Amino acid sequence: MSNQNTLNALQELIDIVAKLRSPHGGCPWDLEQTPQTLIPYIIEEAYETVAAIQSGDREAIAEELGDLLLQVVLQAQIAQEYEDFTLAEVARGIGEKLIRRHPHVFGDLEVESVGEVKQNWQEIKAAEKGETVAEAQLLSRKLDRYSRTLPPLTASMKMSKKAASMGFEWDKIEDVWGKFQEELGEFQEALASENKEHQQAELGDLLFTVINIARWYDLDPSQALQGTNQRFVQRLQKMENFADRPLTEYSLAELDRLWERAKIYLSQQV
Repeated sequence: MSNQNTLNALQELIDIVAKLRSPHGGCPWDLEQTPQTLIPYIIEEAYETVAAIQSGDREAIAEELGDLLLQVVLQAQIAQEYEDFTLAEVARGIGEKLIRRHPHVFGDLEVESVGEVKQNWQEIKAAEKGETVAEAQLLSRKLDRYSRTLPPLTASMKMSKKAASMGFEWDKIEDVWGKFQEELGEFQEALASENKEHQQAELGDLLFTVINIARWYDLDPSQALQGTNQRFVQRLQKMENFADRPLTEYSLAELDRLWERAKIYLSQQV
């Protein structure tokens, strides 16, 4: 597809979104949306795009990238309505940033390695934020950025790895297991209280320790949990296939037997 065809297709999408948001004949659902209400959709579409890429299905990848692009255009459309910024400003801003951060491509700077590229990137990025490279490299600032911008499970793993690389680490895996037992006990004690905030805090501490254990064993907690979720759905689907009536009509004991039957069946298909 030529550049002009691409621009035409993008303009069509912009016009469609503008029509959906029009007070005169637009879609009631789209008109109700705000930047905040659309946040879950941005996250959902990003994950669905990743899943499509992992599947290698080209049609699915193209479709999910379109859904993700829609979220960008929709956010920009709403911002334009409030005279905050436009899609053109968004595109121009990222373009200028890419040029600014790649002086070895768009300027006369010469580099000899990927390491030099990364170093230049960090220096330019720090300067943009009015920081020194040393300030930008502070561990607390990096971890704060992870905690604010990444999904909790991913953020915890990156925070754990980064802290460990800076020396904030246990001496041996037995110490991590000891921490796990300590946090488990504190969580159990918290559950005996009626303080929901305290319970949440102790649950978070326990989960963070489990993630540290995963790091020590070079395991990916996100992939592990994703696999568990998929297996749960597969087993539930097989239970529904085995059932001769709605699952809600089965007793707990009957559901347990269906679950074990589904589990055994699926294990034999591997």
